[in-house]
Amino acid sequence: MKNKSIAREGLVFSVIYILLLYTTIFVPAIELITIFFLPIPFVYFTSKHGLKRGISFFIINLLVVSLFIAVLSIPFTILAGLGGTLIGLAIHEKLSAYETWARGTLGFVLGLVSIFVFIQLFFGINVINEFNETISESVEMSQDILSNFGLEPTASELEMIEEQMLQVIQLIPVFLVIIAMIIGFLTQWLSYKLLNRKDKLGLKFPPFRNFKLPKVVIWIYFIAILLTWLQFEQGTFTYQGVINVTNLTAVLITLQGFSFILYYVYIKKLSKVIPVIAIIMCILFPFMGLYMIRILGIIDLGFSLRERIEKK
Repeated sequence: MKNKSIAREGLVFSVIYILLLYTTIFVPAIELITIFFLPIPFVYFTSKHGLKRGISFFIINLLVVSLFIAVLSIPFTILAGLGGTLIGLAIHEKLSAYETWARGTLGFVLGLVSIFVFIQLFFGINVINEFNETISESVEMSQDILSNFGLEPTASELEMIEEQMLQVIQLIPVFLVIIAMIIGFLTQWLSYKLLNRKDKLGLKFPPFRNFKLPKVVIWIYFIAILLTWLQFEQGTFTYQGVINVTNLTAVLITLQGFSFILYYVYIKKLSKVIPVIAIIMCILFPFMGLYMIRILGIIDLGFSLRERIEKK
């Protein structure tokens, strides 16, 4: 009887997922919204029934969409299935909200990487090469436009511009992680809303002022910075790894800095305008603003600033 109930529930959520998937594929630009809803059936089913049934639910849906829906449905299902299943498993294991977010981010990163592989295998498109060609064409177009206005950039200037643009490609892993973090956060937040409404679980994110990274992150950041001084040859695997680790840990430590500002404002009962001013400063002066917030994050993480404030 219990197995029939689980099977019926799985069928209902499979139908919901397939309807969302059809909408995503056939309605232009709607994927910018539905991408956050697609993993929710996987989250809900796995959170209630655990890992084994969650994996079975994922595999069955992947097989169904592979056989009966467009080819584009496969990467969407892999992305939603991996991220949603890991978030659901973390909820099933009663992990904290931030631990759940970390697992979901990992799942969505694996899903995004799978999409790159899928595009390469099934469509014969090398995404990196396409980016390189687009950048080269953009540089040539810019050169033509400047020439029409009587401005002729030198070869060294063009080469420097192209190198700077190519550096963006080397940071693709960082962008993937950031995108996965955003998808994971919004999916988890929406899933919490659904689970709280249906099952009264009382799930929620704690205040962001309580966000705190493990201290190992700061050591990884400093080691990565030291490695950048060794000046590895640009384009090598080691160079790309060091650059991506440095930038990713910098983003995380910046989040730590923002959370400390909110924590300090809360503890000292200061005006809530202060965090707003900090965000505006980072928007208007991103280089200086984010650098200062990152330093604050380093001090907080490295010297246990919050614990010192609590003792006082």
